[in-house]
Amino acid sequence: MIRGKKILGALLAFTLCFSMVIPAQADNISDAKKKQQELEQQKNTAEAEKSELSSELDSIVSKMEKTQSDLTAKETEINDAETELVTAKANEDDQYQTMKLRIKYMYENGSNEFLEILMEANSIADLLNKAEYINKISKCDRELLVEYEDTRKDVENRENALKKEYAELESLQDELAGEQANVEKLLADKNIQINNLTSEISSNADKLKQLIAEAEAAEARRKEAEATAAAQAAQAVAAAQASASSGTSSSGNTSSNASATGTGSLTHPVPGAAITSGFGGRVAPTAGATTGHDGIDYGAGYGAAVYAADSGTVITAQYNSARGNYIVINHGNGMQTWYQHLSSMNVTVGQTVARGQVIGNVGTTGISTGPHLHFEVHVGGVPVNPLNYL
Repeated sequence: MIRGKKILGALLAFTLCFSMVIPAQADNISDAKKKQQELEQQKNTAEAEKSELSSELDSIVSKMEKTQSDLTAKETEINDAETELVTAKANEDDQYQTMKLRIKYMYENGSNEFLEILMEANSIADLLNKAEYINKISKCDRELLVEYEDTRKDVENRENALKKEYAELESLQDELAGEQANVEKLLADKNIQINNLTSEISSNADKLKQLIAEAEAAEARRKEAEATAAAQAAQAVAAAQASASSGTSSSGNTSSNASATGTGSLTHPVPGAAITSGFGGRVAPTAGATTGHDGIDYGAGYGAAVYAADSGTVITAQYNSARGNYIVINHGNGMQTWYQHLSSMNVTVGQTVARGQVIGNVGTTGISTGPHLHFEVHVGGVPVNPLNYL
């Protein structure tokens, strides 16, 4: 009887020790589940931050597209203002030249002409009318010159304001580009973080699955051990009782198993050069679309001399992002000639040039696909076909 109790105690102790493994495995599963929740929360947070960064990037790209559109429109306004400024300078120069001729005439002929006009008066009223007429001519000259000067100044101020706005837009575009690069870097880092979290979640999920399988196997083994222990205990008691009654004793063996799982007439500006693009509609060399062509292009070697098509006054000699280095000569009578994409300019604003004088050299500045001279003729402020005057 005592021996049976000892066997029963040993079996119960074995079962108790085996069952202690289950809480330890449960703690591991709980930790794995908690970690899984934390990882999922981190991934959800990263996904939300990625979505915000993507929206921010879309907003920046939209702003950049708008700014680029504004830059293109502003550049068109600047070009229009420069064209208007050239016309204003031409009007001012024409009025100034007219005044100089009238003053020169008065200086060379004295005031006899005016006296003769006054002496021819038939009456006091006629005399006063003629005197008023002479006065009005002088006054008109002065007023026209002032008007043209004011117009030129207004256009210059507007052009300067447009250029300032253009510079501000360029600065804004640069800032947006910097923001775009920064957000793209943050977005790339966020993608790396999400990928790492996804990988860690997958790894932890595999570990959790393995722990649960192991816990289930351990629980099965525990139940099996308990059942075996109970059976063996019952056998031991029965054997002890039989031994006590028969004086004999018996012993039993126990076993267990476990499992695991897993101008006018003009001269040629570039003598000898051939026309590569005529006046009017053409396929734009940079945009690939049909566009208006306000002049004709002469293909010539880089640095070839460019000659003034007629005598006149230089009213523009400057650089433009589209026209490159360009010169405008006012020939009077509402005609001006334009010379664009020059590599160098040999004249200055206000300089008087003679027909056939070298004013610059062929180049490829501004929007240009190769060395050539873009030559325009404007009459009354409107581009006309140069071939009608050459």
